[in-house]
This record gives sequence, C-alpha cells and structure tokens, in this order.
Amino acid sequence: MRSIPTLLAVALFAATAASAETLRVGKAGREAFSFVPLDVGVRTGIFKQRGLDIQIANFAGDAKLQQAMAADAIDIALGSGPGLAFIVKGSPVKGIAAMAGPPLLFALVVRKDGTIKTVDDLKGRKIGVSTVGSVTSWIISEVSRRRGWGYEGIAQVPIGDNAARVASVRSGALDGCIVDLASALNYQQRGDGRILLRFGDLVSDFIIHVIFATDKAIAQKPEALRGFLAGWFETIRFMRHDKPKSVEIAAQVMGTDGPTAASIYDELMPMFSDTGRFDPKALAVLRRSFVEMKTLPSEPDMSTLYTEKFLPP
Repeated sequence: MRSIPTLLAVALFAATAASAETLRVGKAGREAFSFVPLDVGVRTGIFKQRGLDIQIANFAGDAKLQQAMAADAIDIALGSGPGLAFIVKGSPVKGIAAMAGPPLLFALVVRKDGTIKTVDDLKGRKIGVSTVGSVTSWIISEVSRRRGWGYEGIAQVPIGDNAARVASVRSGALDGCIVDLASALNYQQRGDGRILLRFGDLVSDFIIHVIFATDKAIAQKPEALRGFLAGWFETIRFMRHDKPKSVEIAAQVMGTDGPTAASIYDELMPMFSDTGRFDPKALAVLRRSFVEMKTLPSEPDMSTLYTEKFLPP
C-alpha cells in the first residue's frame, strides 16, 4: 500500500498535469540549431515549470509553417524574419519576439566534384532554398544582388527541408543549396560535398528568426504566450551557462555527433536575442528587402506586423 506522502505527491503531479496549458509549437526546420532551444526547454522541464505542455511539430520552411498557423494546426511558430511579409498578405498571425539576429546559421553547399568552385560560378545556377519568402530565399537573393547580378541572378528552387535540398544537390538536380550549418557540416564530413559560403558577415542588422503567434492564440491564450516567452528566454540563459547539456540535446535533435554539435553551439549561440525586442535598424533592412525581392509591392508599416506586449519585462 502506498504511503500518504506518496499518494499526495501523485495527486499533486496529476493536478499539475491537468492544469497545464497546451501550446502547439511549430518549427520551420527540424534539424536547425535555431530551434533547438525549444527542445532544450521541453527536455529540461523549463516550460513545464511554467505550467505549459509543449507539443512540437516540424515543417519544411516558412510557407508550410504559415499554412499551419492559418489552418489553426499550431499556436506558435518559430520562423524567419522575412516571414513577417506573410502577415501583409493576410496570414492571421503576429510576430511576438525577435529570437535571433545575424544569419550565422546558414551555409551554401555544392558537390565536391561539381563545376562550382567560387562565388562567381553561382551566376545563373540553380540553388535550392526551403520556400519562397523564406530566409534562405532572402540570403541567396542578397548574394546575387551584392555580386551585381540583381535579385534574380541566381535561380532559386524551393524544395522543402534540408534533407531534400541536400539530396537534390547530390543527385545533380541542383547546383547547390542553402541549408543549416549542421546539415552542411554533415554533408561535407561524408565527403560528398563542400561548404562554398557562410553568411555570418552578410549583414549585421537583421532578424533571421521570429517567434510568431496566431491571432487566435493572442486573443485566447495571452498568459500562455507570456509564459512561453518567459520560458524561451530562460532556456537561452540556461544554454549559455550549461554548454554540456545543451550540446547533448542539440546533437540528438540535429542528428550529428557531439564535437560537431559543440562547434555549432560555439558559432551560433551569439545570434540568439536575450530580450526578444525588435531592433528598428533590422526592421528597416527587412522592410526594404520585401520590395527589393518583389515579395511585396511596397514597404509595409512594420509596427503592424509584431507586438512586444508578451515579452518578459
């Protein structure tokens, strides 16, 4: 027979579980280190301590993520800064936190035995991106613009998740692709390809990733959203101070080995925001890019695309 303290503990656990608020959270890519904090927060119990039951779903790029929010399949999405343009087009969401700045995450990979040897060889080539309007799409457009080829000087092919992009390069269907750093390093380590470009120095004022919430969640679950963001930034603090545990979880999520995960951790942790505030200079870069990339016909009022009211004080 169980003791009274044990029974009380079981009852308390059951009551806590029953009172937990469920939040369905989508990621724009399963393996990307950018979204690993969500897994860290879940596995360490940080979100649970705030009364949240997090259900994680993975999607192949921003467009799929926005479709899921429009269909009420998720409450919160971890997507890209360029994804803010979907709101102007009618997506029923708002940005609720700027989660990461410079585009440190991504790399452009090509076949090891291919004909692309330098950046100049990219003109007119077919490069795989996740979806139209995604941060990978913006990056390759910006590379083309800076080389003087215009935004369409490099052909973009939307092809879904990292694995699909790499497979298309390996088969020769694409000349190269932009993927997250873990996928790029794994591809290079297998000996099939090599990293041609990294993008940490592409632009300093930028918002590579945004946390979105649906209008429905904003109206019906405001306290849960506040709890989620508080848990997210607590997780970022945890990751900065506990590298071994963070790397252990990251390696499992990204499907890579410990040393590679540790290297990615060192390179990418600096990109995460500690506050979630939307920097005006970074917003200005995004606003201009929407028109330059022909994502939108005119520059939007960026203040209508996000809110900071759910951020921790």
